[in-house]
Amino acid sequence: MPVKITGRYIGDLKTRVEHPRSGASFGTAAPLDNNGDGSSFSPTDLIATSLGSCMLTVMGIAAQKDGIPFGEAEFSVEKHMLSEPRRVGALPVVIRMPGGLTTEQRARLERVALHCPVHHTLHPDVLTPVRFEYPDAPASEHGSVSLLTGGA
Repeated sequence: MPVKITGRYIGDLKTRVEHPRSGASFGTAAPLDNNGDGSSFSPTDLIATSLGSCMLTVMGIAAQKDGIPFGEAEFSVEKHMLSEPRRVGALPVVIRMPGGLTTEQRARLERVALHCPVHHTLHPDVLTPVRFEYPDAPASEHGSVSLLTGGA
């Protein structure tokens, strides 16, 4: 089922977007490095946000389905911009996983995260290395998966 998102330009390089089904809304603003005031998420910030949120969401779905205790996972994504043309060039992701997961549970959740719909939507030129960190594993055992292209 399609989801319609609406938005309008409100001036000063800002937009207001709404999710009509829920009524949730928020604003975007052009970033400081592109003539804006950086007062909110920029449109390209939302690409980074979407990637991390999608990875956590699909892991949550898999955990719920498979009875895996998922707890509170967190993500951080760094957005690296390129010029000529101006675009997102890289989105390195770090996912901090909950503790107490078995090796099999870790592998299942990592595999699901690496195949989230947003990742599959990204252009192949966008670099998306992903690192999974576990609180109950030594730093040397933190999984690191380098995805060299956005699309899969």
